[in-house]
Order: sequence, then structure tokens, then C-alpha cells
Amino acid sequence: MLGFSDNQLEEVHDYIQWLFPLQTRSGAQPGAPVLTVAETEAIRVDPRATETLMKATERMLRFYRDTGWWLTGYDHNHLRITRILHSLRLLVGPEAAQSFHKAILAMHDAAGAPVNARSLHYWAEAAGS
Repeated sequence: MLGFSDNQLEEVHDYIQWLFPLQTRSGAQPGAPVLTVAETEAIRVDPRATETLMKATERMLRFYRDTGWWLTGYDHNHLRITRILHSLRLLVGPEAAQSFHKAILAMHDAAGAPVNARSLHYWAEAAGS
């Protein structure tokens, strides 16, 4: 996934649940992993796992910086952003989630604030802001 083109990141819909896992089942990809408490703890203390999460986060930030189609009222990428924020907060920590949130909001604001209020609310909640 880290080597996917921007078009691949947009067109493929099942990688985000694998890259940014959660402890809850995905409605969009019910076969994606669901983390146990033990797995969550193992990821948190494994430097390689958290480093990989941060590399994936940087790739997704580059994708969002380099594309503009998500900067609209409603887009499936809004759900992806919420998931990334939840996963970062759960597995890396609140600082990582808040840093990603801040970067996404800066892009949103620079584009004239096109994203709907509900998505913005979910993002803030997921980031712990």
C-alpha cells in the first residue's frame, strides 16, 4: 500500500481497514481484522509496528495533500480519515491523532472549508480534540 499511486489509493477500498485497524468491526469490510485488547497492547509497545503506522500515516497525508477530490461536502475519504484518527489514537497515542487531525484541518481550511459539519465533528471526536 505504501507504494500505491494516488489513483490506487482512491480506487482500492479494502486496504484502510488493514493499515489502520481498530477494535471494532468494519461495516464496509466485515472481513478486515478486528483487534483484541492483547493485540492492541502488542502494537502499542512494538516500535516496528508504530513506525509502520506512522509511515502509512505519512503516505495518507501525502495522498490528501496531492489530491483534492476529497475536499468536498461528502466523500468516502471522510470515513477513511475518521478511521485513521481512531486507529492512531488507539495504537500510537493522542499526539499522533491530533497531529494528523491538525494537518487535515489545515488542508480543509486552505480549500475554503468544504467538508460537512458532521464529518468535522467525527474527526474532532476521533482525534480526541
